[in-house]
Amino acid sequence: MTGDTAEHDRLRAALDEAADRLLSERNERGFWTGRLSPSALATATAVSALCTNDPESHRQLVERGCQWLFADQNDDGGWGDSPDSPSNLSTTMLVRAALRLARPFCRPTPEVEDRAEAYLTDRAGERPEDRIRAVVETYGSDRTFAVPILTNCALAGLVEWSDVPGLPFELAVFPHAWFRFLRLHVVSYALPALIAVGVLLHRRNPSRNPVRRLLRSWTEQAALRKLSAIQPSSGGFLEAAPLNSFVAMSLASAGHADHPVASRCIGFLARTVRSDGGWPIDRNLSVWLTSNAVLVLDRAEKLDVIHPARTMRWLASRQHSVEHPYTGSPPGGWGWTHLPGGVPDADDTARAILALARLGSASWLHPSVERRLDAGIEWLLRIQNSDGGWPTFCRGWGRLPFDRSSPDLTAHALQALAARRGDRRIDRAVKRGLRYLEQARRPDGSWCPLWFGNQNAPGKANPVFGTANVVRALSDLDAAPLGGPGREFLVAAQNEDGGWGGDRDAPSTIEETAAVLSALAAGPETDATDAALEKGRAFLLARIAANDWTEPSPIGLYFSALWYSERLYPIIWTVDALAESVRRGRT
Repeated sequence: MTGDTAEHDRLRAALDEAADRLLSERNERGFWTGRLSPSALATATAVSALCTNDPESHRQLVERGCQWLFADQNDDGGWGDSPDSPSNLSTTMLVRAALRLARPFCRPTPEVEDRAEAYLTDRAGERPEDRIRAVVETYGSDRTFAVPILTNCALAGLVEWSDVPGLPFELAVFPHAWFRFLRLHVVSYALPALIAVGVLLHRRNPSRNPVRRLLRSWTEQAALRKLSAIQPSSGGFLEAAPLNSFVAMSLASAGHADHPVASRCIGFLARTVRSDGGWPIDRNLSVWLTSNAVLVLDRAEKLDVIHPARTMRWLASRQHSVEHPYTGSPPGGWGWTHLPGGVPDADDTARAILALARLGSASWLHPSVERRLDAGIEWLLRIQNSDGGWPTFCRGWGRLPFDRSSPDLTAHALQALAARRGDRRIDRAVKRGLRYLEQARRPDGSWCPLWFGNQNAPGKANPVFGTANVVRALSDLDAAPLGGPGREFLVAAQNEDGGWGGDRDAPSTIEETAAVLSALAAGPETDATDAALEKGRAFLLARIAANDWTEPSPIGLYFSALWYSERLYPIIWTVDALAESVRRGRT
């Protein structure tokens, strides 16, 4: 038996093992829900919300949440977003606020408080105003996170109300089409926080401008009616514990504890707590996971195992059929979850389009599904930015992260559009998108993604993952030459152990390694890429042989400022890497 044959057999066996593991995670309804890591940030905000909304009725939830937070404190005294994340200022301040509000029910030990204070003093200074300044500087002009965090701290008496910047909630009553001209300081999905937190700040720290103060008083009830109208049937804005917590604590503290929106938010938190007392950052990523699982199983030639028609019907039914009330994006997109609080976005829409096309080729593409694909393509075309790239949720309100074009989103959108090339509009959109990618490439050949950061890389960015996604898409688009500098960057970023982290010299992870292997294996053969692939496959195969490949690593969410891990990420991307490697070995 030749060495090449033996290598191919090892890859094939590993692929079968990884694919079987992924198939075992599918539920009886034909899709994947995965499991997001618990989150100190989500748990802290949930505890604060419960403490400001009839805490006696939720005493047990508060106590269990506090115990979870005590156990999750890092050695340096702070808290990170996930149990495997280093401490950060924002999450630690939110935990301190939660524990202060929960004192009547669950008092921390002096050691817990002293270590937390020592961390905050070391990171941001001892004075509240220094800590406020540090939080604001973390997020820049974007108040989406900074203002709710500081509001939570003010509720706990950790900062002064006069030091918390206001939010212009009165603008929420204007027609949605006006939002991009109003220069809002929050991103499009954060409309619920704009209203609820803004109302509370108006009560506690009213504007000194008499006209603005009068306008806010006059529009408060109209803004609350809008908040009620946009709350999803699950009660969960975005299906995310932090956003619902900020809304609930703000309404209760503004004198609206009995408002139906607050009651539904608290009900959402009570239903979504984990058995260990903590909360995840979001309910699940079911649409994203299912779309990606379908695509990698197709490459692994395992798609017929899953009864494609059932999964196709489920995924097609997740398409949003009306204009979204937060973002104003038109019908036709997909969000990250099948639950009602999801918001359609470019990444999930692109992946769903590709997955439905693959499912249709494996069974029978019903005409209604074909119409949904057409609507999805139209959705992507309508949100393309003027620079040729794609933003997250909608054509932007301004210059905040979700409004800007992003290389990873653009690469995935181009992959989805490529199936319909030949149409003049689509061809123009693809050409503009490729031009954007060329212009967005950094001098070292890399592309930085929006959605996925790396907490161990310089600046918390993840150019390895972003570049792998773009390079892979360019190969699929027969535009591999444009990805040449990116492939060179990836080869140069490989670690001595054969794996890849988020950037040069960042510790190797399964997620980044698998993404790079997929990208390089799908592209042209060169001596440099072949050598990198050989070392990378050896790293991955060794981890699989040691049964040390399914533990997820934290990965960035939201412009590299929030961290989570997802149980299925290493499994899905390992299947993809092995499938591409097996395919390359056959050619």
